[in-house]
Amino acid sequence: MKASFDFETPLDRRHSGSYKWDADLPDGVVLTPAQRDRVIPLWVADMDFQAAPCILDALQRRVEHGVFGYTRVPDSYYESVISWFGQRHGLALQRDWIQYTTGVVPALSAVIKALAAPGEGVIVQTPVYNCFFSSIRNNGCRIVSAPLLRCDLPDGRFTYQMDFDALEKACADPGNRILLLCNPHNPAGRRWTAEELRRAGDIARRHNVIVISDEIHCEIVAPGTAYTPYASLGEAYRRDSVTLCSPSKSFNTAGLQIANIICERPEWREKIDKAININEICDVNPFGPVALEAAYSEEGARWLVALNEVIWKNYEMLCARFHSALPEFPVAELEATYLAWIDTSVLPLPSEVIEAELLRREQVWVNAGLMYGADGFIRINLACPSARLQEGLDRVVVGLQRLLHV
Repeated sequence: MKASFDFETPLDRRHSGSYKWDADLPDGVVLTPAQRDRVIPLWVADMDFQAAPCILDALQRRVEHGVFGYTRVPDSYYESVISWFGQRHGLALQRDWIQYTTGVVPALSAVIKALAAPGEGVIVQTPVYNCFFSSIRNNGCRIVSAPLLRCDLPDGRFTYQMDFDALEKACADPGNRILLLCNPHNPAGRRWTAEELRRAGDIARRHNVIVISDEIHCEIVAPGTAYTPYASLGEAYRRDSVTLCSPSKSFNTAGLQIANIICERPEWREKIDKAININEICDVNPFGPVALEAAYSEEGARWLVALNEVIWKNYEMLCARFHSALPEFPVAELEATYLAWIDTSVLPLPSEVIEAELLRREQVWVNAGLMYGADGFIRINLACPSARLQEGLDRVVVGLQRLLHV
């Protein structure tokens, strides 16, 4: 029997301490209190859905215990991670390869600190998640871009491919130490194939470049498809890489602050453990491990199936709306994540101005592409009830049409 979960009942998240709903407005944007309460946030990657019932039940039981002291992560936590990735994604893990921490971004910073020296280059494939840039800079390393190649599709949409020539050139530079993969890719929406990952990995390994694969969006994929963990390509790829993962994006538990660093090499793990302690991200709260174990369960898997169906229906709604009302603004094909990537280059305006105008005039908040290293784009979060997305898209259409005809 197909499980039934509620993804349509709207939740009022205003004034709840939600970063997505209650964050300060961008510089230069001023709204009245009434306008501020009208804002529909379609920006930061945070879902407007309640967590899976199995997670809520597990957390409730933990709250009822009533004591929230320093947390020891139990054996069952590691067993859950190993079982989930083994059965669901074909990735065989061992317990001592898994190091927990508070989030994927702190994990990324710790791994860069551990494996790259200040001044060394870290390769990114732009456009890409904005915290890649800050994590590299904060560790005194250099950002090296090997941009993705845009490919226009017959249906008016577009997608991206890896530029293997640019990647080869970047990896061949002996001053570059790390390749950061975004797998699946945010904001390009790509679910990289095994062939693409293997080719990128072969280039990196040929030049002794370490692959760090951020796989935080791994569960959010088009219905009927699955992502390929970089470490599942084979022993050589696994040993020469570090994987970062968390249930936070897929299960909307980012505030519970739990993530994993998966690394086979003991000498790298020792350095990473030292960096985790230097960065003081070695302790987690009592709720993160509980939520992960509940998420990585049979009911969690059923909830994900239903979630992905909802997200792709929302994506189809967005595509249809743009195709009919805004054909001048191509939409990227979405294979993974719940983030739609929109080409706004028809407008002679920086993406930050477009973001500000949509927020100021229409009270709908999207992300400017510039923060991902690609001006001329906006990013729209699809993970909300369909009625809320529909209203948000209506406002985006009005705002972009106004800007188009100024």
